[in-house]
Amino acid sequence: MNDTPDPEQTQRRREAAPDRKGPSAWDSALRLLGVRARSRQEMRERLTRKGFDADTVDEVMARLDRHQLLDDSDFAAEWVRSRHQNSGKGRVALKHELRNKGIAESIITEALGDIDPDDEREIAAQLVARKLTPTVVERIAADRAERDKMMRRLVGFLVRRGYPQSMAFDVVAEALRGLQEA
Repeated sequence: MNDTPDPEQTQRRREAAPDRKGPSAWDSALRLLGVRARSRQEMRERLTRKGFDADTVDEVMARLDRHQLLDDSDFAAEWVRSRHQNSGKGRVALKHELRNKGIAESIITEALGDIDPDDEREIAAQLVARKLTPTVVERIAADRAERDKMMRRLVGFLVRRGYPQSMAFDVVAEALRGLQEA
């Protein structure tokens, strides 16, 4: 199928929406994809939010499909890889983010299956280590109450980042034990 613009079709669209200014729905979709990959639901929502009617959005979505520019499986795998490695997000947070982006449960499960539990634990330990600055270490070494407070804060920090509570507790306890032994 030829995807070069049809001048007559373009003219009909302009006549149907004479007050429409700015880029076409197709151009908007390509710009959005130029920033980062998008899920199908995300793309549909963004185009609708830009004021394009449902028929136009459906046409653009079909055209994106023909060109294989939207793939929720690839999107989910890349999202998990990127957010886990670069942002230190745990499985729980990643699952929630993908659900919000309209990704199917089966695809989410498959994408999260790529996370190695040892890598996840290592990233959690690195996040905790960054929080244990020399000042903090000095403060918690001298006071048991400060140590307990830091334990709660660090566990809460990891849980908010999407790590399971049991893993968060183990990682923080291990880090604090390591400080006592040093």
